[in-house]
Amino acid sequence: MPPVIAHHLPRRAALARLGGIVLAALGGASLVACDKFAQATGQRAGFRGIDITGADYGRDFRLTDVDGRERTLADYRGKLVLLYFGFVQCPDVCPTALARAAEVKRLLGPDGDKLQVIFVTVDPDRDTPEMLRQYMAAFDPSFVALRGDTERLKATAAEFKVYYKQVPTGSSYTMDHTALSYVFDTQGRLRLVLRHEQTAQDYAHDLALLLRQPATARPA
Repeated sequence: MPPVIAHHLPRRAALARLGGIVLAALGGASLVACDKFAQATGQRAGFRGIDITGADYGRDFRLTDVDGRERTLADYRGKLVLLYFGFVQCPDVCPTALARAAEVKRLLGPDGDKLQVIFVTVDPDRDTPEMLRQYMAAFDPSFVALRGDTERLKATAAEFKVYYKQVPTGSSYTMDHTALSYVFDTQGRLRLVLRHEQTAQDYAHDLALLLRQPATARPA
């Protein structure tokens, strides 16, 4: 079962904490996966994340961006897509993931423009289009936020095997959710799952490998 991040903390404004979160994201130590873990997850030589090439899930999504336009995976064909599920009032995990994504884009250098980061909210009741627009802009203006109604979100989460649950916290609530990043190659094929514990360098390493593969090549 994918790792789940629990956010049993008081409600906070995530944007107010970005400075400290960014430093933690870029300076934090990584966890190195042992050989036994790599074998158990089917990790292939070269990638530091989990290679799920050929998976029968995570095939597409149909969600709405902050401008009200319906988006699918086909809209981003020709770019690597880094997809993450989270929510704006997430106290630390989601800001860390987005700060890392911004650093990954920087580490890719000129190829950074070939990366599209997509954030799917698991809290559409509170995450309005304007909130999502401001949240993405705090990390990188090119990042895209998507949302859907309750049923559309449920279907999308099921397609990606993502867990999320509303958890009461006093007079409000927080969200528990899967904390993985999904990577699609430039042909729109789901290729990798990257763990939250991995570093920006790990992410950039795997994305660079995908970019070096011929566009017409079929995954092994």
